[in-house]
Amino acid sequence: MVFYAIRPVATVRLQVDRWQLINIGCQVAAIVGVAALVGPIGLAYLVVSVVIAGSIIHPLAGHFISEHFVNTPGQETYSYYGPLNAVTFNVGYHNEHHDFPNIPGRRLPELKTLAPDQYDTLHSHRSWMRAPWEFVMRPDVSLYSRVKRRTQERGTRPSI
Repeated sequence: MVFYAIRPVATVRLQVDRWQLINIGCQVAAIVGVAALVGPIGLAYLVVSVVIAGSIIHPLAGHFISEHFVNTPGQETYSYYGPLNAVTFNVGYHNEHHDFPNIPGRRLPELKTLAPDQYDTLHSHRSWMRAPWEFVMRPDVSLYSRVKRRTQERGTRPSI
């Protein structure tokens, strides 16, 4: 989770604007409010819950691995179309989300149905719980199995 949180800061030169500062202020205010409401033990419980939810021991955390680690050469991102989308706000429709980030999650299955020629030919995961297993067990998949662009290419889709 720590790597996932700091990766954007470490790989992209961020330009802080007024809205980002407002967002940081709102987040700090929310954390202070929750801490005042539940106390330090309650706040520690919430922090530990976030860590466990993003760790390899949580069955739904496999989506972190399944989305961007290259499993099939020539494809950068992957979707998952299984039943767990019902409890995760369709976060498994990851390719669709990248192509159309402004479409609400509840409508991503409809997008996939409307454009089968775009999505049915792509590799997708059948199990979020299998993704961490394959990540650990497959010798051809590692922490380096990600598409890395040069600075001038960021913000554009790579030619794979």
